[in-house]
Amino acid sequence: MRPSRGVPLLAAVLAVATLSAPTPAGAAGDAHCARQDRVRVPGAAHQRSACLADLTTTGLAGTPYTDMADQAGLTAAATRSPSGVPGVQIDGYFPDSSRFNDTHGWAHDAQFVIRLPDRWNGGLVVTGAPGTRKQYATDKAISDQVLAQGYAYAATDKGNNGVDFYRDGKRPGDAVAEWNARTTQLTRAARRAVAQRYGHAPRRTYMTGVSNGGYLTRWQLENHPELYDGGVDWEGTLWAGEGRHPLHSLPVAVARSYGAATDEDMYAAGFARGSEFLWPYHERAYWGVTQKIYRAEFDPAYDPDCPGPSAGSTVERILAPCPSDAAYDYASRPASVHRAVDRVALTGRIGRPMITLHGDLDALLPKAVDSDVYAAMIESNGRGRLHRYYTVQDGTHVDGLYDTHPDRLRPILPCYRSAFDALVAWVERGVTPPADRTIGRPADGDVVGSCALGDGGGRR
Repeated sequence: MRPSRGVPLLAAVLAVATLSAPTPAGAAGDAHCARQDRVRVPGAAHQRSACLADLTTTGLAGTPYTDMADQAGLTAAATRSPSGVPGVQIDGYFPDSSRFNDTHGWAHDAQFVIRLPDRWNGGLVVTGAPGTRKQYATDKAISDQVLAQGYAYAATDKGNNGVDFYRDGKRPGDAVAEWNARTTQLTRAARRAVAQRYGHAPRRTYMTGVSNGGYLTRWQLENHPELYDGGVDWEGTLWAGEGRHPLHSLPVAVARSYGAATDEDMYAAGFARGSEFLWPYHERAYWGVTQKIYRAEFDPAYDPDCPGPSAGSTVERILAPCPSDAAYDYASRPASVHRAVDRVALTGRIGRPMITLHGDLDALLPKAVDSDVYAAMIESNGRGRLHRYYTVQDGTHVDGLYDTHPDRLRPILPCYRSAFDALVAWVERGVTPPADRTIGRPADGDVVGSCALGDGGGRR
């Protein structure tokens, strides 16, 4: 099944791409290709290197070196991407006991991709897959642009993926905890692989990601600031104590599906006024599956029969909500459930500069109960000087929905690219980004190709 435009972040993992044989790199140069086997990824149980003429999706589409189907829905159809970046790609996996990821026929989790461009700018960008996708999910959204700028790039499948990810681990919360551990593991390994390839470690390392990848960005900058110089958080999922997470807002959305919650209940749960036109789609494709699989991860005893050992064998069953989730009340659940969330909880104590982006029409992770809350957590911990927070007017959770509602939505990707450039200027040249603000639609109407963050450029 190949998903259509606007396919949900979680359902897209069901898609299967038909991949043809790769094209060898002629432009990369024989000398380069001859040296590729010298790069060994520390700790990898298996790796496979290839010297390619173009590491971007323009060159890799239709080959085993990317998976365009797993990227479906994350970018607008008219997104313009760079091309012509020769270099070495390393695919592989770290030791792991779970087998949700069948990419390359390996049936092995903890898969990663590392891309090393011929023309290196001295930096490394690390990310983890959004939703329940895999390591190639943000190739078009992130990898293409940073490779064109000269960065090495590394991405992880987070160690478990697919809608049955909650089956991984022995204790509630283990699967999500592994996401953080795998990201740290890949960052350390990628830095050493970069040093092998170019003769020295990266001068700058940046962490970034979308949705669950945004959560990883937050967690890494809180817990391992020594590994990074900064990060860009694109509408990261908020997992924090005191019920500050999706298991508070999503049950209300599920209850609405059963007629047990009103629009006023939705607003009280954080869903934005003005986002109502997106609710029918989210009701069909997002709310039910997201609530049930994340509730199964942290609170499997609540309803052992739903989703049970699998979220479903058909698209309809996977996307369908558990009826019991309409009455889910996290606050009343046992202390063990709260401890499971606390194990992976964010604190707001970031140790490196970070820029957060969030659309004001996000109907999966409403900003009022996500990034607004996280920004306040950062401020309350005295880390506000390290943070910038931009609300993207008319932005929603996945840019692919712009193609369905071009008159009411805008893609966040152009603003993400501007934010990444602003982060680099902040870290490397001391140019302070604009103050926190809402980014309006551009005057020229080009929402796909440009996004100005606002006035800025002062020295810190």
